[in-house]
Amino acid sequence: MKVTLSSPELIAAIIVFVGLLISVGLIFSKSGKKELMQRLSALSSRLGEDIHLNEKSHLDAVLTKLEIATDQAAAAVSEISSDAIRMKRTLDRLPQGILLCDETGDILFKNVAAIKLLSSNSTELVAANAIDEVIKTSITNMGTAEKSIEIFGENRLTIAFKCMPVDDGQRSLGYVVVLENTSDKKKLEDIRRDFVANVSHELKTPMSALGLLAETLVDETSPEVIKRLTERIQVEAFRASRTIDDLLDLSRIEAEQAPQREIVTLNHTLADSIERNKSSATNRGIEIKYDEWAEDLTVLGDRRQLASAVSNLIENAIKYSDTGSVVQINLVRQETDGVVDVIDSGIGIPEKDLQRIFERFYRVDQARSRESGGTGLGLSIVRHVVHNHNGNISVKSMEGVGTTFTVTLPLFNSNDTSAT
Repeated sequence: MKVTLSSPELIAAIIVFVGLLISVGLIFSKSGKKELMQRLSALSSRLGEDIHLNEKSHLDAVLTKLEIATDQAAAAVSEISSDAIRMKRTLDRLPQGILLCDETGDILFKNVAAIKLLSSNSTELVAANAIDEVIKTSITNMGTAEKSIEIFGENRLTIAFKCMPVDDGQRSLGYVVVLENTSDKKKLEDIRRDFVANVSHELKTPMSALGLLAETLVDETSPEVIKRLTERIQVEAFRASRTIDDLLDLSRIEAEQAPQREIVTLNHTLADSIERNKSSATNRGIEIKYDEWAEDLTVLGDRRQLASAVSNLIENAIKYSDTGSVVQINLVRQETDGVVDVIDSGIGIPEKDLQRIFERFYRVDQARSRESGGTGLGLSIVRHVVHNHNGNISVKSMEGVGTTFTVTLPLFNSNDTSAT
């Protein structure tokens, strides 16, 4: 039997009503029964099948037909309910926010991602206005409409909205609005743009200086001037080379998200890094202090990466410390972690810059950093190395007092059979 009514629930209600009529019809007069049969015939036609009722028809046969229709209506209701649940749960699993609207633009459904994205008090009002605008634009233009907003707060939030009409080819069925948190994508685009600009600037400055110095040197006859220009050329060439080397190191470290696994003794890595920076500290009149560690603390990772990270921290501490000051290096065990502290009593870092010092090419003191030969990539390298080793790096600083960088790394467990 083919059910043609639009609502299965309505069909079921009609069938119940028909059953009542039949029961009552048992006590009707002959004329009343004839009228009942006509009404039953009309109802059967509305259910999609002509039962051809007449006075000789048996009510049992009629009831059988109606029971079949009832079963089919109940099955249709169950199927529609299952489809609705399936669709809702599918939409709830999508990472994008989804809003389903009727043909007038009123919101009928929000999935879990949309609810989470719009739940913040600082987001709700601005986002609601953007949703209204994009829906109205889609209705007016009878097509897709897009909009992006930025919400500034503790963390900058960027949300992209896209509204698309839904129809059956003849009439509008409503609209679907897709909401996507594009904050990370926007941040990545900003970082890439800044990176290209910074690389261009960092390389252009020494290369331009090299060109001018070489041009001046061509026509110079004074030995003293030639010597001074030559020394300056060496400085600028070293600066360009150092920037390129740091860029290559950073690129390599970023690519090695799973570094080579070997057992590395932190004590030896620290001692080697301190020895590497001793001459620089001595030239600046800075003393490096550290204690001899009785216990060997080992981690699983890349020896070269770890040495680069520690050396960068010590080098930074020396660069930004005043003559006659001390750089203190500590290594301690904290439960299952090895903790390295690099402490200086130098110029310190302003609070407003603390969140950005690990960005590529970011410098707190532009003039002093360039004067000391810094590329602005050292701390970015350190951060990537630490993250590659499942560790954590933090910084505490006060202007004019000094800075402490703390690196925490999970220690090697001898029971770990995955070591190579």
